[in-house]
Amino acid sequence: MLTRVDRIQLAVPDAEAAAQGWIGLLGAEKAGSDRLQGLGARRMLLRAGNGWVELLTPDGTGKIADAVAARGPHLYAAGVATPDIGALRRHLEARGVSAPFEAGQLHLDVADTGIAGLRVVASEDQALDAVGDIDFFYEATLLSKDTGGVTRALNALFGLNDSYYTEIVSELFGYRGTLTLFDEDRLDRLEVIDPVKEGTTMERYFRKFGQSLYMAFAETRDINLIAARAAAAGAGVTIDRPAERPAHLPADQIWLHPKALGGMMLGLSRPSMAWSWSGRPERVEAVV
Repeated sequence: MLTRVDRIQLAVPDAEAAAQGWIGLLGAEKAGSDRLQGLGARRMLLRAGNGWVELLTPDGTGKIADAVAARGPHLYAAGVATPDIGALRRHLEARGVSAPFEAGQLHLDVADTGIAGLRVVASEDQALDAVGDIDFFYEATLLSKDTGGVTRALNALFGLNDSYYTEIVSELFGYRGTLTLFDEDRLDRLEVIDPVKEGTTMERYFRKFGQSLYMAFAETRDINLIAARAAAAGAGVTIDRPAERPAHLPADQIWLHPKALGGMMLGLSRPSMAWSWSGRPERVEAVV
């Protein structure tokens, strides 16, 4: 019932300030603003790649005011697209989930997903041209000790095929978990991982906030350009490049640190690279 990860929502105290990194580093473009009454939020919309970034700021009391007060700026909800929002709504209601519907979207809070730390905003899929310097979002990451249980719950909640999930282990970054792929031939998924190595940034975050959304990932053909912009701007960036690869060729991955993007970490991978840890390493294109 889900086609792709099409957006991310951030809860932030200042949307204009948060937007600057997305615009300056990634070429995102402002695309309007409105209010979400159910969240008690003003919303700034940015186009980024073939999807969206939604910056939510408190508009009086409500869920966003509570979220910002509790955690400061952070990744608030993962955004997923469906070919038929009405069909998804009926599927959820058949499972006893009556999520608020506003501005053409289903806004699933933790009580609706039944998964601690996970909020999801679901929208009807749109075919959009890419804007700026990322191509598309494909992943949002939830930290959890119960990766298998959460994955099964996600599959049941959204009617996903449980044969599409892929196990993932990283000795370098110290985690293990699962990728709940929406389709076996696409990268789009919700990642559920358990930080198992003490002292890493991810593990410290997990100890502080518990089961929660941690970051998102996107693919880009301009990975070196974005890394150079971040370095020039003094924005935090971590680069994953094989030692033997010349500097003019693309890095495999980079991570833009939370302060650069209004409060959340964003990973970026070169085209096809994500298949190396998504069950189809033969799909990774060589760098030449």
